[in-house]
Amino acid sequence: MMRFNGAALAAGLAMLMVVGCNSGGDTNTTTDNKPAVGGTDKKPDFTIAVIPKGSTHDYWKALHAGANAAEKEFNVHIIFKGPLKEDDKEDQIKTVEDFTTQKVDGIVLAPLDNVALAKPVDAAVAAKIPVVVIDSSLESKTYSATAMTNNYKGGQMAGDAMAKLLGGKGSVIMLRYEAGSASTMDREKGFLDAIAKSTGIKVLSSNQEGGATVDSAQQKAEGLLGGFKNPDGSSQAQGIYCPNESTTAGMLLVLDELHWAGKVKFVGFDSSPKLLDGMTAGKIDALVVQDPFKMGHDSVATMVKILKKQPFDKDEDTGATLVTKANMNQPEIAKLISPPQD
Repeated sequence: MMRFNGAALAAGLAMLMVVGCNSGGDTNTTTDNKPAVGGTDKKPDFTIAVIPKGSTHDYWKALHAGANAAEKEFNVHIIFKGPLKEDDKEDQIKTVEDFTTQKVDGIVLAPLDNVALAKPVDAAVAAKIPVVVIDSSLESKTYSATAMTNNYKGGQMAGDAMAKLLGGKGSVIMLRYEAGSASTMDREKGFLDAIAKSTGIKVLSSNQEGGATVDSAQQKAEGLLGGFKNPDGSSQAQGIYCPNESTTAGMLLVLDELHWAGKVKFVGFDSSPKLLDGMTAGKIDALVVQDPFKMGHDSVATMVKILKKQPFDKDEDTGATLVTKANMNQPEIAKLISPPQD
């Protein structure tokens, strides 16, 4: 008769439980070992890697939620993995290379740099892994499709809003995001082109970069605005524009510090609870808001069509909306500015 040691048996059972709990959603999952979808025994049709620019901004959390909704809808397995901060190009390059080695079925990528990410994308496509580019354009001809905001048009929207707020007269400051980010570069150009139509508006500064985090944007904004302070402590600029969530949030902190919030017209980009609070308080006049949930969902839907060799939209504009205190509580706008997050 076999005798069992009680402690050994308990330890073995505990180990089995741990292995079972960790079997799904691993970034090392390959197409030969796909986890079940939605808590069922049904295996997914495809494994798709979704690689954002970063992991901390509310924007990417909403995009993740959209990708997860598509995962359930189309019976695919989503692996969502990106850099912690939006300035780690090397980490994102390595992530694309790792997923190429793992032979996932498809890659959805928001490139941190429109040039640096071209080579790893070309390598993935050469390995017969299709790529859908989201959020920001890429200097490559090998990817299959895009799903993103028309960022130049979004920047124009912000510039037109600023010109209207100023009545076509005054001085403005633009705090850029970071060189290499095609999406924000397009928003910056769109803004400046729109402002240039108002000959009564002067651009005081448009060459400073806030960087990838709220902290770096706050530090840069402190130095930038300090250089345009009148002797009585007031601002020489009547309007300020920022092209993404982190620069807008960092600038808002500095406007509060200087007691300029609500006195200077302020137009930003993207939404978050803090930015919406700023709008409610009258500190932000307008936000150009994207639809990251739709972007996450539709990019996965497009990838599924590509993998199934079905017709697909090669270039989808996922839209942008100008949000103000006057319209932020409208049902469609409220849903857009507070999307689900994962």
